[in-house]
Amino acid sequence: MQFSKPVYESLPWAYALAGVLLIAISYQLHSGVLSVLLLLAGVLGLVGGAAIWLRRRDFRATHAEYWSQDRHAGDDVDDESSL
Repeated sequence: MQFSKPVYESLPWAYALAGVLLIAISYQLHSGVLSVLLLLAGVLGLVGGAAIWLRRRDFRATHAEYWSQDRHAGDDVDDESSL
């Protein structure tokens, strides 16, 4: 399944926001089992959103670093061939 770019980019924030909302709702409820389940789901959403955001950031930084190294390596090869 493919999402449009704006939807794809906003998913980590949506997960984190849903997690925060579930944690807030679990705090407001005073029933034991439902409150704990909502708390666990909220923590899972918050951690999941943060993990996805960090993985994407790391991948993009690494990918940009590799591209800049390839471009510089390609420039060196072109410069040596022109000699």
